[in-house]
Amino acid sequence: MKKTVIAHSPDADDIFMYYAIKFGWVDMKETLFENVAKDIQTLNEDAINGVYDIVAISFALYPHIKSEYAPLRTAVSFGEGYGPKLIKRKGEKLKKNFKVALSGKHTTNAMLFRIAYPDARITYMNFLEIEQAVLDGEVHAGVLIHESILTYNTELEVEREMWDIWQELAGENLPLPLGGMAIRRSLPLTKAIAYEETLTKAVQVARDHKERLSKMLIERDLVRIDAQTLDKYLELYANDESISLSPLQYRAINKLFELGYKYGFYDEPVKVEDYLIPTEYIEQRRG
Repeated sequence: MKKTVIAHSPDADDIFMYYAIKFGWVDMKETLFENVAKDIQTLNEDAINGVYDIVAISFALYPHIKSEYAPLRTAVSFGEGYGPKLIKRKGEKLKKNFKVALSGKHTTNAMLFRIAYPDARITYMNFLEIEQAVLDGEVHAGVLIHESILTYNTELEVEREMWDIWQELAGENLPLPLGGMAIRRSLPLTKAIAYEETLTKAVQVARDHKERLSKMLIERDLVRIDAQTLDKYLELYANDESISLSPLQYRAINKLFELGYKYGFYDEPVKVEDYLIPTEYIEQRRG
């Protein structure tokens, strides 16, 4: 059997969307899946360096790796009225050049933040360290991602929602594209299509058996949050809209890429539909 590594983040939504495979509820012929969990910026860097065949990425990274990777249509996370939060110590007034901790140069929240706060002094660190860095005064503010948007310390307060920044920049009501999966372009096309179909099925099965799967993740200490928080978090980032990209989500991703090009983050305009795996190839063969 061929061993295939799927690299994803250690946050609860990625764990949830992958573990239908890990627990053997979904499989693929002649393929043994293994998983690696790393923080999102490390995964972004691994994608830049071509480390994995299948890897979770920030959507904002994709135009930088488009020649080597195709975006998958499944296992996507969007914000719908919510998203990463810019937090600070309660009562602190931020100056124009405040020092801020972000979770990585290539994350979606970092790109939006840099557009909105061009004078801020940025330091990058692991997302698990940001909250404490703000509490300790190491930085004036930080952008929280993943589960920490629900569990941050009561000594902190939200300065601004990244959702609001996104809405202002986008100029229309679109979901906020945060993260998805990418697959190496050099893989045989039939194999790449089979991987995407398997991962899509895994997310669908996870959603169909959410209660049972969530209980197993809690019992095995595979997530960092309690059952109630997990339930709430999964409805934010591993919901029914995570199974397969919708036309509205395509529009949102393209708007993100349009903004990235406008503000100099990308060298050329990019449309996500131009880089998807051509599944019609299999459909034509089957027909």
